[in-house]
Amino acid sequence: MNYLNIIIPFVGGLGMFIYGMQIMAQGLENAAGNKMKSLLEVLTKNKLMGVLLGAAITAVIQSSSATTVMVVGFVNAGIMNLTQAMGVIMGANVGTTVTGWLVSSVEWAKFLSPTTLAPIAVMLGVIIMLTGKRRSSKEIASIVVGFGLLFIGITSMSSAVAPLQESEGFRSIFVTLGNNPLLGILAGALVTAIIQSSSASVGILQSLAAAGLVPFSAAIYIIMGQNIGTCITAILSSLGAKKNAKTAALMHLLFNIIGTIIFSVIAIVYFEVLHPEAGVGIITQTEISIVHTAFNIGTTVLLFPVSSWIIKLAKKIGRVEEDTQDKSKVLLDDRILETPSIALQSTVREVARMGEIVKDSLDVAKTVLFTLKDEDIQFLKEEETTVDKLSAGITDYAIKLSSLQISEKEHQDLAHLLQMVSDIERISDYCENISEFAETLYEKKVAFSEIGSSQLREMLDVCIDSYKYALEAFEEKSREKALKVIEKETQADNLEITLRSRHIKRLTNNQCNAEAGIVFLDTLVCLERISDHARNIAEEVLESVA
Repeated sequence: MNYLNIIIPFVGGLGMFIYGMQIMAQGLENAAGNKMKSLLEVLTKNKLMGVLLGAAITAVIQSSSATTVMVVGFVNAGIMNLTQAMGVIMGANVGTTVTGWLVSSVEWAKFLSPTTLAPIAVMLGVIIMLTGKRRSSKEIASIVVGFGLLFIGITSMSSAVAPLQESEGFRSIFVTLGNNPLLGILAGALVTAIIQSSSASVGILQSLAAAGLVPFSAAIYIIMGQNIGTCITAILSSLGAKKNAKTAALMHLLFNIIGTIIFSVIAIVYFEVLHPEAGVGIITQTEISIVHTAFNIGTTVLLFPVSSWIIKLAKKIGRVEEDTQDKSKVLLDDRILETPSIALQSTVREVARMGEIVKDSLDVAKTVLFTLKDEDIQFLKEEETTVDKLSAGITDYAIKLSSLQISEKEHQDLAHLLQMVSDIERISDYCENISEFAETLYEKKVAFSEIGSSQLREMLDVCIDSYKYALEAFEEKSREKALKVIEKETQADNLEITLRSRHIKRLTNNQCNAEAGIVFLDTLVCLERISDHARNIAEEVLESVA
């Protein structure tokens, strides 16, 4: 038997299978982009919602490894805690079974026969790709072409290994794997760890099953091993991450190991004691899908009530506690870039968090000129340093995101976000300026006159309200609040002219201290510019929701 004639078509088929799976997943992800963004909001919900989220995202991107890598990224960025991560990890194991059902559909849906349907799907996808001008057409084309290539790949693998039916040595290998659970589990784990895709590993097993080479018991143990092998990607991804991110990867490994141990014991009892004859029968592709799905759902249902214990065990083994969050650290992680639509939504959340920090600064700036408290002055300076770090980090991340394959609309959204980051950062600068003005008043032991204080408070109210409306407009995508900002900004412009004129008259009439008067005028300039930047944010919102 010429094994080279088997290996080359098999490897080529595997490559086509993986490539087809990737471009189909990319098309699905792009088509579901907005929905995937909204799925991110589920992260704030309970663990059960996390399971559903993990299953949904994995079903779209067709890779539990990719989902878990994203989870490690979320935990490392501080967006997700370990309890939420546990739910998503459990769901990812369920969502990854989708590919197996696509492959096995050639058995339970005869009209999907790859020999006839796959070439038609590829040709149809290419026609749509060449003739379609809309973005949605390109996404549909990717899904259809990927679907066709996936089936061509699995057909190529199955045809390549068909001659091995005559090889007693190859058959004996699978018999050995079926008789020795540990070897079967190790074989599944090793192959999956090497190719770093449980979906592709299951596809390989199904191609061997199509050739009638895999006994039932061997398939069971190999499938369990595949679930362990798929953890290698997240573990490698967690290297260099924070301790609690490494804990998330360890949770994934523990979850799959515990599930494998439980169901291996059940399988051993069944095949060795209750029904020994069941293990020697040849498994079909559909039966592999059933076993794979039952195993992952069963493990999730069984371990869901005790998932908090798994978290504790992972933390104990890793000797870590969840890190305290430094608010100046950008809560974005390069691992999330694997799914650009979610990375974009994470960036939106981070810009909003930066905006809330500046809102808190403005609340302090509103009173610091009158109280002159040193702790408030120092707070504003520290917050400005925090905002500078966030601005730089968000900008760097957005640039990385813009270099990926994202839609024109997402490029526009990124451009709006970058402009908003710049405006928010400038407002923070003005808050620091106000703290310096307060410092000047304190050092020179001067204060505003009663009428000056009253007028300044009026200006503060208008300008700070304009920013708060702008932030709410951004967070809620509200046209009404964005238009309210424009009203406030116009009011601030008029008020600044009026108050400046009145103040100059008071200075001329010696009705207020000259040094305090200079601070008054400088503060008016800062506040008017704050309202200008708030208007810029509002206009970005109006453009993005148009």
